[in-house]
Amino acid sequence: MKITLIGNGMMAKALAKGLIENHSVEILGRDEEKLLKLKKLIPEIEIKVLDDKEDITNKNIIFCVKPYALQSVAVRLEGKANLFISILAGTKIESLKKHISSTSYIRVMPNVAASLKKSMTTITGDREAKNIALELFNSIGKTLWVNTETQLDIATAVAGSGPAFLALVAEGIADGAVKAGLEREYSSFLVQGLFEGFAALLEKTHPAVIKDSVSSPGGTTIAGVAALEENGVRNAMIKAIEDAHNKAVEISKK
Repeated sequence: MKITLIGNGMMAKALAKGLIENHSVEILGRDEEKLLKLKKLIPEIEIKVLDDKEDITNKNIIFCVKPYALQSVAVRLEGKANLFISILAGTKIESLKKHISSTSYIRVMPNVAASLKKSMTTITGDREAKNIALELFNSIGKTLWVNTETQLDIATAVAGSGPAFLALVAEGIADGAVKAGLEREYSSFLVQGLFEGFAALLEKTHPAVIKDSVSSPGGTTIAGVAALEENGVRNAMIKAIEDAHNKAVEISKK
């Protein structure tokens, strides 16, 4: 299948790297310099500067611009796409239909791990395009189809924004090891291995069971857990998801 990515930012790059093995990929963007850099990074892709009047008739589009750029890019698009897939956070399908013509509409929320084929992508939209969307995004990681856009907005806060939240956790653990006296190189390597192993454990085991299994009475782990609870780590994570979701809702109302 030929996929047309509109946008030349980080997510377009991540998706292109993930999709190119199984699909023909072209990227349309407004920044020629960024497009040339993408072509150098991923030689197999086609690149094109977005025309003032760009014909999208019968194309399979993945729309990778920022939510605020929807209108300014949409006015350049003419014709009726076959499939229009939007990664715009908080932007409802109803709003997309007002700006862009397509036979089918899908909303997705992948994350930056798409470039490693490890994205956790949430999908919703027209059911006639469900299987195609699942096939596309299964090629870059795991997928979850949800029944409503409200559910997708909540999932956006988890899988879309989550890498940033976990990055803070990873950085904090590494900094803690450095503060205790371990070299940065060793600290970073340990954290990488920690996250890789934890992801495998999480597929089979509830987080509470993992925590309890390594928390010996009077031991080092429970001392660290107590410090995290004292500083409200779980409440901070809950609040982060809540605020990220609220922002998605706010964007949808604009």
